[in-house]
Amino acid sequence: MDHSRGRIIKDLMEICSSGSRKVQIKTVPTIEESLKTNNGRHIGIRQIELSDLLQRRRVVTEMHKAREILEGKVVLVTGAGGTIGAELSRQIRRFKPAKILLLEKHNTALFYIDRELSGGNSGTRCLPIAGDVGDEVLLENLFTEHKIQVVFHAAAHKHVPLMETNPQEAVKNNTLNTQLLAEIAARHGVERFLFISTDKAVRPTSVMGASKRLGEMIIHGFARENSSKFIFVRFGNVLGSSGSAINIFKEQIARGGPVTVTHPDVTRYFMTVEEAVQLVLQACAMGNGGEIFVLNMGEPVKVADVARSLIVLSGLEPDKDIRIAFTGMRPGEKLYEELFRDGDVRRDTGHPDIFAAVPEEADLDLLRGNVKELRELCTRADTAPLLAAIKRIIPAYKPVRPAEAPMDPASAALELLDEPS
Repeated sequence: MDHSRGRIIKDLMEICSSGSRKVQIKTVPTIEESLKTNNGRHIGIRQIELSDLLQRRRVVTEMHKAREILEGKVVLVTGAGGTIGAELSRQIRRFKPAKILLLEKHNTALFYIDRELSGGNSGTRCLPIAGDVGDEVLLENLFTEHKIQVVFHAAAHKHVPLMETNPQEAVKNNTLNTQLLAEIAARHGVERFLFISTDKAVRPTSVMGASKRLGEMIIHGFARENSSKFIFVRFGNVLGSSGSAINIFKEQIARGGPVTVTHPDVTRYFMTVEEAVQLVLQACAMGNGGEIFVLNMGEPVKVADVARSLIVLSGLEPDKDIRIAFTGMRPGEKLYEELFRDGDVRRDTGHPDIFAAVPEEADLDLLRGNVKELRELCTRADTAPLLAAIKRIIPAYKPVRPAEAPMDPASAALELLDEPS
């Protein structure tokens, strides 16, 4: 999104919403949209969307690099029914791989992405695989039968508050399953393995962020000891992902409010799923193994401002037609997110929207010992030993346990973090 365009639209909305009359604002399509078609029809004048308000310059794409690593290849996408996994599958298909394996444990999500991708004559075979990424027998069979060459690992537990009360599940899915998949992929000699991480892994304050940081450490360990290129990409919030704040805000507005936000100063990085995946594919293509790639998320945005913008986009006035209620920070949540740690050594990638950092050294033998311990601790009902082990392995992990604030029933489901899914 062009920075000036987003600013102009936002200013116009503020001017129009301040008058006595309610004014509806629409927009002509961008140049990129004008070049696209929707079922054979060109996009015309349309409603303003939240993505129009992002004050970001347009992402620079160099898709020929992605084509070089994907064309004619056998590709596995885990979590293929989620927001990120589904968009990865769509964009990968454009580069004409020989085959895409869509691994997803949620049958309904798998049904829809398979139905979407199986039509047409792209020349790419899409195979829906109903199963869990933690199923060792299933993974062995897939790699043996299909000779997988490229892996995009997007399957994850993403919701911060849910994982605070289910730390065993966070570690099993985000850490142990990542280790299992990487182990099998390395044994079968894949060309590239890309792990989707999150800005919550930077100086984590939540179990979800810590479990993703452990996944990063595992991937870096494999990169140091294998000829396969193991890479991970770290980015922030995706607009409108499943279970996200954006969708919940819309539901709350439709009910007449209030719209619930945890804190007036909470900020997050936002980008659209399309541009996030474009950059993920480019990062995968440029990786030599072991790098942390960090996507340029633009400027952080106050979540309260996002809520106000959605109210205005609905033709209503904030704090008059729809009230915004602040409910208090919840366990594991930060006021703001970080993309790098203070001590990270940053490296230029030659791409304006992709940064790289030199990660901490990771000893794979040591990590395997930790993985064995974590696997055993995940079988216990008591979570304290597991949390203590995470803190020992990741000294930067500092759990946040704010005092609980009263919430209305609508806010109990609020997920501020539009995480990669």
